[in-house]
Amino acid sequence: MRSAVLITMCAGMFLVQLDVTVVNVALPTIGAELNAGLAQLQWVVDGYSVVLAALLLTGGALGDALGHRGVVLIGLAVFGAASALCGLAGSAAWLVAARAAQGAGAALLLPGTLAVITAAFPERRERARALGVWAGVSALALPAGPLLGGVLVSLAGWRPVFWLNVPIAAVAMIATRRLVPPGVRKPGRIDLPGAATAALTLGSGTYAVIAGQPLAAVLAVAAAVTFVAAERRAREPMLPFDVVRAPATIGANLVSGAMNFVGLGAVLVLTLYLQRVLGASPLGAALAVLPLFVPLSLLGPLSGRLTGRFGPRPLMLAGLLVGALGLLNLLRIGTTSGYATVLPTLLGLGLGMGLLTAAVVTAAVADVPSSRAGVASGVNNTARQAGGALGVAVFGAVAGEPAARGEFVHGLHVLGVVAAALWLACAGLTWATQPRRRAVAG
Repeated sequence: MRSAVLITMCAGMFLVQLDVTVVNVALPTIGAELNAGLAQLQWVVDGYSVVLAALLLTGGALGDALGHRGVVLIGLAVFGAASALCGLAGSAAWLVAARAAQGAGAALLLPGTLAVITAAFPERRERARALGVWAGVSALALPAGPLLGGVLVSLAGWRPVFWLNVPIAAVAMIATRRLVPPGVRKPGRIDLPGAATAALTLGSGTYAVIAGQPLAAVLAVAAAVTFVAAERRAREPMLPFDVVRAPATIGANLVSGAMNFVGLGAVLVLTLYLQRVLGASPLGAALAVLPLFVPLSLLGPLSGRLTGRFGPRPLMLAGLLVGALGLLNLLRIGTTSGYATVLPTLLGLGLGMGLLTAAVVTAAVADVPSSRAGVASGVNNTARQAGGALGVAVFGAVAGEPAARGEFVHGLHVLGVVAAALWLACAGLTWATQPRRRAVAG
């Protein structure tokens, strides 16, 4: 019974994580069929990520107030229906809107799956094993995304990339309804002003970067100021500042955002480079980016064990330095470079993020009371999703249209230097904020 609950929740979470990366290798094919430019393709990725990041904490709060089983069911229904709309899209605008709806479903689904698993496995050791399975499936979704997307696009076009979600979501809904008990509700207020201003901040900020609109940037700043003011006044804030104000926690969340900012932004531009500049097929591009995703998945468990033994600081420093070296390799890439020239960047990013991921999550919750660890973890997840959304916007804007090959490659050179400098700065931040402890307590 409990194993079936775990499998069901992992299936729901797998869909959420899969759709972060599965669409990347399909972007050139989508652009050709829907006559979409680079800005619209960026929104195909960011329509999902922006909404997911903006509503993630709200999804967790709704689960507490309404019961996590019900919210997971709603999330699966919204995600499945939105996936069907993605598969039916007749224009880029339609697809972007459907991707945003997918993000809303994912924001309801992701925190609920973790809460259901936590309730189903109350004993500490069993819970740790169950969460290990949940984390492993999450890691597996990262390499599965581009590989599955490449196979489907090569065999049947881009639409099955989205249609595949529909039957999985339906089966997961049936299993959730039959297997998961209703659970306990925790009455409380939903922070609607916080959710609204967070969504406006991230959405307008992303639009300002992609469209180059100064007014949108001004709106983003105003919304951010309003968000902070609203959270300070809220009785039950979406972002409780008392949980995240410790220097080590702030540093870990900033590094988490920078990690996904560079990681997801690099996946976008490197996928476009492989297909539009080097002429790789969707499946060829999917196989080509596996050296990024496979180390990220395989190093996750090892990084977790090493973090438990030595603390997050050395793992974070090692990951940031290795990744920075890989990013500097972008300076070697030209319009006629072979895959061997790109490979060190893919490996450097994969190894760097593999070392980083478990360490930054651990650092984000290490100085937080155990009763608030769930909130702190949600803040960290939000920082990563928001960083990824902004990374896609910035990397796409700097690289430009891949049809202009010379300018696109020059953009990659600029991104390599800037991204490496950002990760080196994060190494300095890690050195300054993370304590020199040998092991994580508990």
